[in-house]
Amino acid sequence: MDDQQTDDQKNGEPAAPEQPAAEQRGSEGLNPWSLLAVLAVFAVGVVLIINWHWRRGSVVIGASVTLAGVLRLLLPPKWVGLLQVRSKPFDVTLLLSMGLAIMVLGMIVPGVYEP
Repeated sequence: MDDQQTDDQKNGEPAAPEQPAAEQRGSEGLNPWSLLAVLAVFAVGVVLIINWHWRRGSVVIGASVTLAGVLRLLLPPKWVGLLQVRSKPFDVTLLLSMGLAIMVLGMIVPGVYEP
C-alpha cells in the first residue's frame, strides 16, 4: 500500500487534485473577445437607458444577448471563449430566445414614445 502512495501523501499532505479540462486546454478556452463584443453592445444599451431612452436601451440590450446567441452558433469552440457555458444547442436556444424576448418587451411595453 505504501508503493501506491505519492510522496505528498507520505508526508501527510493531501494529493493535489487533477486540473479541470479548461485549465488543461490553456488559454484557448479563455478567449475574451466574443464576450467583450457582447458587453460593449450591452454597455451602449445601459448608456441609452441612463439617458432616458429606456425603449431604445432595452432593445439594444436584447440585441446584445441575441448577438451572444449568434456568436455562440457561428463561432468555432476555439473562438467562442467565455460565451461557452453549456452545450451548444442549450446556449444558442437560451440566448436567442431571451434576447428576442427582451427586444419584443422593450418595443411593446406601453409608455411614452420617444422619437
